[in-house]
Amino acid sequence: MTTPDWFVYRGAGEPHDGIDRLPDPPPWRDFDGGPVVGTAPPLGTESTRRLGTGGLRGIAWRPEELELINAALYLRRPLLVTGDPGSGKSTLAHALAHELGLGRVLHWPVVSRTTLRDGLYTYDAIARLQDTQMAREEGREHTEDIGAYLRLGPLGTALLPYDRPRVLLVDELDKSDIDLPNDLLNALEEGEFRITELQRVAHKQPQVRVLTDDGDRAPVHEGRVRCRAFPVVVMTSNGERDFPAPLLRRCLHLDLPSPRNDEWGAARLETMVRAHFGDSDAPAREELIRGFLESSPGSLRAADQLLNAVYLTQKAARDSAPDRQRLAELLMRPLDHGEHGHR
Repeated sequence: MTTPDWFVYRGAGEPHDGIDRLPDPPPWRDFDGGPVVGTAPPLGTESTRRLGTGGLRGIAWRPEELELINAALYLRRPLLVTGDPGSGKSTLAHALAHELGLGRVLHWPVVSRTTLRDGLYTYDAIARLQDTQMAREEGREHTEDIGAYLRLGPLGTALLPYDRPRVLLVDELDKSDIDLPNDLLNALEEGEFRITELQRVAHKQPQVRVLTDDGDRAPVHEGRVRCRAFPVVVMTSNGERDFPAPLLRRCLHLDLPSPRNDEWGAARLETMVRAHFGDSDAPAREELIRGFLESSPGSLRAADQLLNAVYLTQKAARDSAPDRQRLAELLMRPLDHGEHGHR
């Protein structure tokens, strides 16, 4: 497929400067946060684990999938990515950061107890009180800045005024409490949030440096965090629940089919395996991929199971086809059939 000229993300896995050629955002998605903070840290170990040493070169995306991904970049809108385990949902965030040179992915894993505040920032009031009391007992003044007790979460860090967008992965949003998708709307729509604890002291301390999710410090003026470049937001869902219409209206929905039911998904899975293991022991690896793809209709398996099977059979059963088969079956049992497929 010839890549259209307007594509910023090409899905080829080769880093390039396409993000710098992105046109200005629509007027309703133009943000003016400042002053600009530093650049993003380089890709971390999580991205290396996801992408392998090959960086997912030549990843197989459908033309319409690439169109949706690039539309989200142009419109500065979040991507809601749905699909079965192994379809490449979380990998997309790391592939975008790698190819577009956007640095470390900010990862926000969601569980049933996750609240919007968890993603924005935390304030350790107890530690501040203890430090104040200790200073008083020692007969000295407590001089530690309030910023020492604040830490921005992944979403809060993503909304800092970077000159180039950060990549934020909101992983498994369908695991959240019923309120979180609605609570996200204002931060994603307005591109900003307020830190109440800093607003209270803004009259005497208008600018405070706070810890970010990267471990750096960034200035926050009068308790307000507002983005300049809207982050590349990838929200994943395994389809375990429906989302409210207001959230769906503000996102672009990308549904990735199961690798077992789709030739593009299967090619994407093969690319993922090749990125991690290269071309060594290709026949045995292809046999495992074929077994994964031809598993019983309706059974649920994750790509991590396949990667585990490829690694272990290469290390522990390289010269024995029966042992490879037995280990592969052990590691790739369906996740949704009783106790790992056995009654």
